[in-house]
Amino acid sequence: MSYAIGIDLGGTNIKYAIVSDDGTIVIESIKPTQANEGRDVVVQNILNCCNELLEYAAAHQMEVSGVGVGSPGIIDNGLVLGGAENLPEWESLPLGGILSRRLNLPVFVENDANMMGLAEVRFGAADNVDDAIFLTIGTGVGGAMVLNGELYGGHRNRGAELGHIVINPDGAICDCGTKGCLEAHASVTSLIRDYKDALAEAGHTLPDKIDGVHIMQNFRSGEACAQKALNQHMDYLAMGIASFINIFSPQKVIIGGGLSEAGDFYIDEVQKRTMKLAMKETSVFTQIVQARLGNKAGFIGAAALVFDRTKQTVAVLH
Repeated sequence: MSYAIGIDLGGTNIKYAIVSDDGTIVIESIKPTQANEGRDVVVQNILNCCNELLEYAAAHQMEVSGVGVGSPGIIDNGLVLGGAENLPEWESLPLGGILSRRLNLPVFVENDANMMGLAEVRFGAADNVDDAIFLTIGTGVGGAMVLNGELYGGHRNRGAELGHIVINPDGAICDCGTKGCLEAHASVTSLIRDYKDALAEAGHTLPDKIDGVHIMQNFRSGEACAQKALNQHMDYLAMGIASFINIFSPQKVIIGGGLSEAGDFYIDEVQKRTMKLAMKETSVFTQIVQARLGNKAGFIGAAALVFDRTKQTVAVLH
């Protein structure tokens, strides 16, 4: 049995665990990121998490193969280039090298959405699948591609920004600066925006708190504004997914995030709308499914990255 440390770095919390090579979580915990205190504090907090787990592993005679880190941002061979809005100063940072030197272990750093997608392919909703697209629908739209059994991020890992496919050139401005991205029209943030707009148009008072769960409940109870906003959301999401299917013909499209947990009807509706748009020949083998691993996917995928990369190294040496 092999073991790895998986780190899921978020703007608010660090989730971390020891995971075995069959996907079993041995021990897991969570600590505040303290992002507002600067990147040196965040790096030290990651090291503290790793050292805590290494002490546990030593006490239980477990050999740790390495550390995987899922981090927000665009990452090239362990170097965080930028793009992590929720982590100030998180740019031009050689995170992999810093952690590896301090821990004296192999350290592999990848985008956090990629880690969630890899987890679902290795141990979750798409295990034993070689070609899969993963989308997480939350504040934004994150994504990952696994093609021929391997994570694919384009040249030097600069691509796979699935939330930034343009689906409406006359649409809303996205945080990336472009108009009409999938993220600008199919995220939970955009769903809340569209719902508020629908309420205002209908002359209704805005409730104190609006979130995706609130809108989903109102949709199911037949409220017209919720139905308008959520139908629009699902239509846009289907446009994006249909485009991915036409290009990659994946065996599975996995949808994660809070909306996917609202019940089968959401996945079923997205599937129905997607299949009306996708080419029959490209979509014949594709299933759209709900993610299975929830908020543990980040650190499970980070550990899976260690197992994948260390196997590749052994293969090259032989």
